[in-house]
This record gives sequence, C-alpha cells and structure tokens, in this order.
Amino acid sequence: MLSGLKSLDPVLLAFLATLFTWAVTALGAALVFFFRTINQKVLNSMLGFASGVMIAASFWSLLNPAIEMAASMGKNPVVPAVVGFLAGGLFLLLVDVTLPHLHLGLERVQAEGIKTTWKRSVLLVLAITLHNIPEGLAVGVAFGALGLAGSPATFGAAVALAIGIGIQNFPEGAAVSIPLRREGFSRRKSFLYGQASGIVEPIAAVLGALLVVSIQPILPYALAFAAGAMIYVVVEELIPEAQQHGSSDFSTIGAMLGFAVMMLLDVALG
Repeated sequence: MLSGLKSLDPVLLAFLATLFTWAVTALGAALVFFFRTINQKVLNSMLGFASGVMIAASFWSLLNPAIEMAASMGKNPVVPAVVGFLAGGLFLLLVDVTLPHLHLGLERVQAEGIKTTWKRSVLLVLAITLHNIPEGLAVGVAFGALGLAGSPATFGAAVALAIGIGIQNFPEGAAVSIPLRREGFSRRKSFLYGQASGIVEPIAAVLGALLVVSIQPILPYALAFAAGAMIYVVVEELIPEAQQHGSSDFSTIGAMLGFAVMMLLDVALG
C-alpha cells in the first residue's frame, strides 16, 4: 500500500494531505456548537501548542532536510538554508503589511495592512488565514520533494509534517470560532469563518508542490522558505496572542508539548 501511495502524483498527495489539515481545522471550529466561550488559560495553551508544533516542524521537517538536500546536490548547504529562510520571513512580512487583517481581541481601528472598509468578520478571518499560508506551503513542498529523482525526502517525513500541521489546526480552529462566537457571531457563522481560515492550505500546498516539481534545483530554498514563513508567523502572531491576558505559563507549557509532539512524529515517521 505504501509503495502504491508513493507512486501517486506528489501534487495530488499534497492536495489530499492538506484536505486533511483543512478538515481538522473544521473539526476544531465545530467546537463552537458546544461552547460559547473558552477559558483564557485553555486558549493560551492552544495557541502555545500550535506555536510549538510550527517551531519543531520548521527545523525537523523543513530546515534540516533543506540542508541535507543542498549537500546531496553538491551545494554549500548554508546558502539555501539562510537565503530561503530569510526570504520566507520577508514574504510574510510583505503580506502582513499589505493584506488587511485584524487580530482577535482588537478593535476595528487596530486593523493592520492597507486601509479598507471590509467588515470586521472578514478582517478577523484574514488574520488567521495568514497563519495557514506557510503551513500549506510547507506540506506542499514536502510532498513535492517526493517526485524528484535522487531526493533524500521520504514519504514518512511528509506524512509526519501533514499530521503535525493537522494536530495543531484543531486547537487553532477552535481558537478562531469560539472567540468569534463570544464577540456576538452566530454559532453557524462562527463555524463557517473558523473553517474558512483553512481553505488557503490546499491552495498553497498545490502551488508549493508544483513549484518544486517544475524547478527542481530550488527545492532546498523552498523548504527553507517555508520554514522562515512559519517562524515569522509564530513570532509575529501566535506567541504574542498566546501571551495576552496573563496565564503565560500555560502558553509556554503548550509550546513545549507542541514541540515535543511534532519532534516525536518527525523522528518516528521520518
């Protein structure tokens, strides 16, 4: 069965993997049908957990493979890792200052990006969507690497990354939909907005997979790029949000657990 899966189109595998991560986001968002509010300590723990998963994935699933692949191609492994990593952060910075969005708990006048008259609900969803762009890209690049001859990438490592992203998407989905409910949105609308934030993952995954399959030499750069984008999201968005309203110990513990879970998955399956 495994050999059959590995013979499939890597772009298709990337798409299917991120359909899974999107579904887990929707599953987490569905908690809004059972809870109107969420304890701040629980919310901070969820956001911390997501941060830990993304930090671990950035190294174990992206940066380290980028260094190994560059070396196997006869390149200086430092250059693709550093250039790609910084380019990923720069890309997210440009998106962050351009795309209108609003973080949970802030007033409409505190929206970031280009000024717009878009509704508060749209701006809130766009803020979470920013988190999911690098996640989908990372999964797409990981599966796209499977289609390259001579690549040291493994099917297990790509699956581990998709599972890790999916696991952290569950609390992330809840962390979107339940606060929206608390702000006065209906349960149905809160759920729809919560799961909609994950739609970008399959899109980014397909684009990432197509890119590395089409232009093979950029693979180490693409892996490092995804890592840089993920770290930018963690430092710019997730950690500050997890530290809001006190209870920072819970977000720290969540981050430690998230890192451990992702590291375990990558070592066990990769």
